[in-house]
Amino acid sequence: VELSARLLEYVKEYVSDYLGEEVKRAVVSVPAYFDDIQRKATVTAGRMAGLEVERILNEPTAAALSYGLDHMDEESYVLVYDLGGGTFDVTLLEMFDGVLEVKASSGDNQLGGKDFDECLITWMVEEFEKENHVNLRKNSFAMARLKEEAEKCKKQLSQEPSCHISIPFLVEKKGRPLAFDKTITVEQFEQLIAPLVERTHQPIDVVLGDSGITVSEIDKVILVGGSTRVPMIARDIQEYLGIEPSLSVNPDFAVAEGAAIQAAITEGLIDSEDSLVVTEVNPYTLGVRVTD
Repeated sequence: VELSARLLEYVKEYVSDYLGEEVKRAVVSVPAYFDDIQRKATVTAGRMAGLEVERILNEPTAAALSYGLDHMDEESYVLVYDLGGGTFDVTLLEMFDGVLEVKASSGDNQLGGKDFDECLITWMVEEFEKENHVNLRKNSFAMARLKEEAEKCKKQLSQEPSCHISIPFLVEKKGRPLAFDKTITVEQFEQLIAPLVERTHQPIDVVLGDSGITVSEIDKVILVGGSTRVPMIARDIQEYLGIEPSLSVNPDFAVAEGAAIQAAITEGLIDSEDSLVVTEVNPYTLGVRVTD
């Protein structure tokens, strides 16, 4: 909570300096599959940062808001596939007459781009150990270097067919410096992350089952989150659902834009005729506790 508060405090100060006036209220977006404890912790973090949190908004809903403001006249079912750095959410929404109704949400709080990085790190560790008989996981400095290179490599493989990883001095063995020098192809990378991409299918099935909407009724699939820039993600969605994902929103900015739109609606800065009404669902089962 304190770390989140520090981040929010930095954003608050940055925005206040940019606008030339102090910001005291905020709409904060969170993964749709955050539970009640995590949401309350986010509100607490906002309070510690000096912000009054007006609303907690689910990230896929925020992304749909970003899309929906320019498509007010549409009547459609929209599937938002949100794969970020550390979490995965999938939400099915219905748009009609200026209403954005969330039909169902599901997700995985332990799946994201960092897991793609970890696949590359594991590959590098294993390749290095094969060649040099040294286990890098015992060396925190070397692991930090590998983590940095893994993230760069992932981004490069999203645009190019291969990536050459070269770290001149990684560790020392018997007084001799050892380097890492390998090339990995997109095909190898996709084999490494295939089980993770497969894990995104189950939440999609849950959302379709909970909403009662069939794949043939979905009009648009929107990809959100930096990790959806990995080309395999769009291909996998197209193969799994038979729908080509839309490129109508910026995967990096859509959530922030949606939160800003919600803030403007809350403040009355967007005319009611141009505004969207948002309805949410609880992604978790509600239970009953009985005490004597």
